[in-house]
Amino acid sequence: MDEVEFHKKLKGKIKITSKADLYSSYPIVYTPGVAKVSEYVAQGGSAEEVSIKGNSVAIVSNGTRVLGLGNVGPEAALPVMEGKAMLLNVLAGIDAFPLCIKARSKEEIVKVVEALEPTFGGIILEDIETPLVFEVEKALNLNIPVFHDDQHGTAIVTLAALINALKKVEVKEGRIAVVGAGSAGYGIAKLLNTYNKNFSIVVFDSKGALSKEREALPPYKEELAELNEENYKGPIKGFDIIISASRPGALSKENIKGAKVLFALSNPVPEISREEAEEAGVVVYGNGKAGKNQINNALCFPGFMRAMLDLRIKKPLPQHMIAAAEAIAHCAEDLMPPIEDRRVVGEIVRRVREKA
Repeated sequence: MDEVEFHKKLKGKIKITSKADLYSSYPIVYTPGVAKVSEYVAQGGSAEEVSIKGNSVAIVSNGTRVLGLGNVGPEAALPVMEGKAMLLNVLAGIDAFPLCIKARSKEEIVKVVEALEPTFGGIILEDIETPLVFEVEKALNLNIPVFHDDQHGTAIVTLAALINALKKVEVKEGRIAVVGAGSAGYGIAKLLNTYNKNFSIVVFDSKGALSKEREALPPYKEELAELNEENYKGPIKGFDIIISASRPGALSKENIKGAKVLFALSNPVPEISREEAEEAGVVVYGNGKAGKNQINNALCFPGFMRAMLDLRIKKPLPQHMIAAAEAIAHCAEDLMPPIEDRRVVGEIVRRVREKA
């Protein structure tokens, strides 16, 4: 059965079920008994204690930057968000719901997300175009956790893979090229810079290296240009480590000569194949495709969201993200653990708790 037929048969991968038996508990779960519960909350009691709020997450997307597809719109994004909800539920026991919205401006998205706060215990921003998503994240004023998976999740799994990759190669210091300056590239570059100061980082967008001499950069790219301490303005060449969150074909064998570690994270088609990378001398290669050593956000967001809900962490801080990356790396026998490894969620929660 192909993918479309599979989804047609299911008519959605998730559903809502009842925890209580309606027939034996009707007067308690609904009128008249439930009025006492509403009164309890209205008088200052915790909605998290008596409702779905404490264990629920809204996955909010407007479908403008769906991984591998681009701007396909909110309805086409829905199957992707359903899949994320399924992973959150199965792997971390979180009740997650996809909310794909017809909203294109910062003001519209912020208004919708802030209006959701009474119902949900956390928010995941997903597949919203850059730089709009950064503007939304900055403008949100919530008392519940907010996690931007394309930024925070990608950075965490990439750092986890790099921790283990550096155990396999003799590279203790050097230069890292981050190819792609969207949400993923931004998150990766910022977290790697915090984690290991032995490596200099240069971020590349479609026009070349982000340096302090580039003019008319948006604010988030100005931040990335500040990481380029040597003010490098040349091509992608001669780097020890290359991490690409760009598009298929963004890298060539000529680009990557000399690199010992290469992560090609474009999904479902990587920037360069494993075969081409190994022919160019790459020792450790990873990509976002399904299979062994997959570098994929699905290893991160269930456990990290579980930690954010349990520990009431409103915003991911570098120490939380590094702890999560170290947890994922710890669970791997090689570069990365399999996504279905049930140890990962618990290990992330344990290590993030230590840093909270």
